[in-house]
Amino acid sequence: MSETLQTATLSSKPDLEPDQAVVTAKPTLLYGRSRLADPHQQLADLAAVDLSQTPQQGNFAQTLAAHQWQTLQPGKLEIFQINLGKLCNMTCSHCHVDAGPTRTVENMDRSTIDACLQALDQTEAHTVDITGGAPEMNPHFRYLVDQCVARGKHVIDRCNLTVLLLPRMQDLPEWLAARGVEIVCSLPHYRQEGTDTQRGDGTFEKSIQALQRLNAAGYGQGDPQRQLVLVTNPVGTCLAKNNPCIEKEWKNGLQENYGITFDRLIALNNMPISRYLEWLEASGSLQAYMERLVNAFNPGTIAGLMCRNTLSISWDGRIFDCDFNQMLDLEAQQPHGQRPHIRDFNAALLAQREIVTGHHCFGCTAGAGSSCSGAII
Repeated sequence: MSETLQTATLSSKPDLEPDQAVVTAKPTLLYGRSRLADPHQQLADLAAVDLSQTPQQGNFAQTLAAHQWQTLQPGKLEIFQINLGKLCNMTCSHCHVDAGPTRTVENMDRSTIDACLQALDQTEAHTVDITGGAPEMNPHFRYLVDQCVARGKHVIDRCNLTVLLLPRMQDLPEWLAARGVEIVCSLPHYRQEGTDTQRGDGTFEKSIQALQRLNAAGYGQGDPQRQLVLVTNPVGTCLAKNNPCIEKEWKNGLQENYGITFDRLIALNNMPISRYLEWLEASGSLQAYMERLVNAFNPGTIAGLMCRNTLSISWDGRIFDCDFNQMLDLEAQQPHGQRPHIRDFNAALLAQREIVTGHHCFGCTAGAGSSCSGAII
């Protein structure tokens, strides 16, 4: 089969608010009643892949041990990542969150947000990374941003771009700019075909409109208070590639064709979970992709893994080592097997935990590594 993800289509859901046009490839795993909607089934499918011919037989813990890392433990906490929920105006083919317009239940409420802020106050974390879904669709998004800015934190908004075109989001670029919020935007490619293949027909055109609005609000002009970062995921089963030449190519392509400027490009490996895992299985690519990840393991990435300087908080207040573990329902574990919740936040106990790992972790350690901030090395 082709190594491109299934092309998506533009549709509109009548059960949404009038301004919530949806770009969708297919229903979410949950809405479509896929067996992979169960994160434990995802873990089982990954465990069933035959990796006996790879180093350490594809066992991540043994691979760490082979490189003098007996356990993976956290370092200094720098980033508080808050996932506001799974509601999104898009259902992208590669989404590891399985977000979409039907995920209306899984959204963080005000009391949980306040608990996150109380926990944040107990740490020295300098950055609050707000993600989703489309985090902007959470009714308490602006409250959270204002509270974090008031605390002197650097705030990151992980934005799908098209959400900025919704009528009730029209002022958001200027609103975020006034608060110095860094915007990290998903854009699979600077050409239409690469983006629409992964994110849905019509997505590229809408993304370009949103980027132009961000530029008009002062983003992407080199101002450290108006940082605009683009994120690309490979289409198919290739590993992420990012270097100064590729970034220059992107900057030239967007500026020459659309007059768009941005500050930085980061590239992430596709994680073999959720909807991307579904595609890997349907295309018969799972075995080859997992072998590629394991064989590309780079020990130089371990020290810089995001799970070592980040805590990930789910919409319901549970605490995870990273966003990927969150989607696989692999909760962080304090000493004595306790599973922490944000309302019972204890920074000292969390600092003593051992980070939970699995087969999917090879996605972060392959090649130059992959984290929410891009390549690790």
